[in-house]
Amino acid sequence: MKIWTKVVAAAALAVVSVSGLTALYYGMYLPRTAPPRAGSVPTTPERIERGKYIFTSVAYCDGCHSERDFTRFAGPVVAGGRGKGLVFEEEGLPGTLAIPNITSDRETGIGAWTDGEKIRAIRDGIGRDGRALFPMMPYIYYKNMSDYDVECLVAYLNTLAPVRNRLPRTAMPFPVNYLVRSVPQPVKNVKAPEPGRTAEYGEYLANLAHCVECHTPADKGQIDESMKFAGGRKFQFPGVSVVSANITPDPETGIGRWTQDYFVQRFTLQRSMVMNGAPQVTPDKFTLMPWLGFAQMNDDDLVAIYRYLQTQSTITNKVARQAGFTQKASF
Repeated sequence: MKIWTKVVAAAALAVVSVSGLTALYYGMYLPRTAPPRAGSVPTTPERIERGKYIFTSVAYCDGCHSERDFTRFAGPVVAGGRGKGLVFEEEGLPGTLAIPNITSDRETGIGAWTDGEKIRAIRDGIGRDGRALFPMMPYIYYKNMSDYDVECLVAYLNTLAPVRNRLPRTAMPFPVNYLVRSVPQPVKNVKAPEPGRTAEYGEYLANLAHCVECHTPADKGQIDESMKFAGGRKFQFPGVSVVSANITPDPETGIGRWTQDYFVQRFTLQRSMVMNGAPQVTPDKFTLMPWLGFAQMNDDDLVAIYRYLQTQSTITNKVARQAGFTQKASF
């Protein structure tokens, strides 16, 4: 018995030692970071317009950072709510996730940040104070954003009217608060493919739109690479459940039978809602798909994304239609 007691004690000590060393490594050497670049981004009307296009459409930053009216189809942005941030509520989150205020308010937003700090947050996932941002902020995809596009995005951010909206800090329990420190990676000198109706440029755009994140099954936030774009990921919020669609080229359960024109039309049909206002939601007419943002993408970019998706593996995965309201939802 004494021998087994010694073995167990030694094993426990080893576990404690390894845990301690791991915590020390995560605490001292992570996140990986680089100093923010110096200087201000070039600001021209063309760059601001490009940045607005990325913010409101391609990357759809409104989706998380803006106050939205989910009593209406696709959750249009509330007047005066752009970029103000919010506390995010999704079933399964391990802690409190606060989506930051990214307006130009100097006290509660990012008005006091340098342009370099904003770029580092977008692509590297590092906050002004050097902490790792929770990777629901899709910097693992934004790391592919070109230098030109990220500068344009920052130029547009700098035009957002200040909104005073103080939010709590994101608070995640151990070990999540340590594990997120391993995600950021310093990024520099990224160039986009030549714009055009090509699968290569479509891949670039799909990364900025992080299509794979929603349209791929995931376990504890980790996507299943073997089911890339096959849909079936379930999103649950208070009173609402939504399942993403299969967008692989599978002809039976995906978009394999969709023509290029039909794919583009699926988005452009929503443009009238952008201009005239989205209708009231009903239990069978609810979506988290950011139609109102993606509908504003130009036709060439939509064609490029379609051509990229057609190059993906064909995966048969029949997805049940979205569940809609799971109970009487309150917004």
